[in-house]
Amino acid sequence: MPASKDDLPPDLAQFRDTYVELFGSLPPLPAARFEFSGKINPEFLRLAERLRAHTFYSDVFDLKTTHLILFGMLLVEHNAAAQMHALAARRAGASWNELHKVIELASTTGALGPANQGSAMLKNLRDKEGGGS
Repeated sequence: MPASKDDLPPDLAQFRDTYVELFGSLPPLPAARFEFSGKINPEFLRLAERLRAHTFYSDVFDLKTTHLILFGMLLVEHNAAAQMHALAARRAGASWNELHKVIELASTTGALGPANQGSAMLKNLRDKEGGGS
């Protein structure tokens, strides 16, 4: 069971609340981190959450854009947490078209990466051999 807000110092409880605001509930992985690290090493949890807050909440990207980017990055990594960031993007106002465009971008970079790398490798090899066919 995740640590209740009452089991955490006020600053950590406030960090915990940001997950509920984003996702509508506390997801299992952050819940486990708050439960375990909150008891074993609360300073580590505090540092990790400060890093998360610094990167996820900025004056550079709005919340929707941040979660669209995270959704795409996690898709490329085949990380199941991508679904949670799609949810956060929706809750921040992302349309289905925007989310699908992120899928399209992630799919295209995945498909073109090997074509680009492979072609560059073969070009270099051919150049070393003197440019023959």
